[in-house]
Amino acid sequence: MTPEEEEAALLALPPAPPEETLRYGPHPSQVIDYYGLGGARRRVTVLHGGFWREAYDRTHLSPLAAELARRGFAVALVEYRRVGGGGGWPATFDDVARAVATAWGDADQALLGHSAGGQLALWAAAHGEVTGVVAVSPVADLGYALELGLSDGAVAELLGEGGELASVDPMRLPRVTAPTVILHGTDDLDVPVEISRRYAVACGARLRELAGVGHYAPLIPGSAAFPELLAALADAR
Repeated sequence: MTPEEEEAALLALPPAPPEETLRYGPHPSQVIDYYGLGGARRRVTVLHGGFWREAYDRTHLSPLAAELARRGFAVALVEYRRVGGGGGWPATFDDVARAVATAWGDADQALLGHSAGGQLALWAAAHGEVTGVVAVSPVADLGYALELGLSDGAVAELLGEGGELASVDPMRLPRVTAPTVILHGTDDLDVPVEISRRYAVACGARLRELAGVGHYAPLIPGSAAFPELLAALADAR
């Protein structure tokens, strides 16, 4: 599978229905889907990507959530308000903070985020107690991404007119104290691997570069890169 084929492969997976859904606010996007409930399981809260835009929701990560549940995890798959649907700064961040606080109550949890969701996971971990973080191809350096004009100005859209870069950029936040593992494909066409390299050097996260891998493969159950995600989840604790 080439980096160009990864997105189509992920989106071709049939959505997996959740076992339960919890609403944490009145907006239609303020919901959390649960997979793998019951028994003593490691709890993981998943934050999807899509450059913070309304066009992309949590559905494409439901097969991943279901697969992690089959492998012994209890999974909370979070939806949040996004740019174009009531989100952006500060609503997106308000939602993520509330969802992470709500998902498992006072119980321990790890965070798993992809792309923009990786940025949100790092942001949330800098503000609260979690047992570990796995960020896949995260937009971990918002200042650099803003300079690059990544995804036709996605960071500028997220911040809007009143957003403060320093308050949301993982590079400028207090260092995450929980064990943090970053997975990033060297052939990522959406978020350059240099972004994760910069974050890892500045903030001390463990970066695992995946040779020949693009933006989506670690999230596809059965892909050659999927075991790297499982290994990262095992190590981020």
